[in-house]
Amino acid sequence: MPAPTPAIKVLFVCLGNICRSTMAEAVFKHAVEKRGISSEFEVDSAGTASYHVGSSPDARSAETCRKNGVPMKHKARQATREDFTYYDHILCMDEENLRDLKDMAPKGYTATLKMFGTYDPKGDRIIKDPYYGPQGGFDRNFAQCTRCTDAFLESLGYD
Repeated sequence: MPAPTPAIKVLFVCLGNICRSTMAEAVFKHAVEKRGISSEFEVDSAGTASYHVGSSPDARSAETCRKNGVPMKHKARQATREDFTYYDHILCMDEENLRDLKDMAPKGYTATLKMFGTYDPKGDRIIKDPYYGPQGGFDRNFAQCTRCTDAFLESLGYD
């Protein structure tokens, strides 16, 4: 009997880990469950800052997922140096996240570090922080995370 294929480990990162990255994590987990491939992935999210460590997702982010049939359960955590060798893919939401991650990355890290928006077929590279804005920002984030999830999975060879 062949050895099981190791899980592809994906970490989504934003600033505080209560809006964008938790939504991306929830959308991605839901997408792989619907495709019947959840056992092939290990997925988590984190923030570059420690503002909200231990907090639940922002209520607006959770509600946006809920109304789209996507469950969300997470407690915020801060990204660590160990994440850069544990995860295969670290996908962040904007240029500031990318810069902060590069600054904290240890030498010789093995993760692929990219902006999640590079997978957006609409070309919207930045997944904007909706925290201080109206509900529409969360709705746009959900749509963008869905597009990026589908394209990222396709880039890995999944339909």
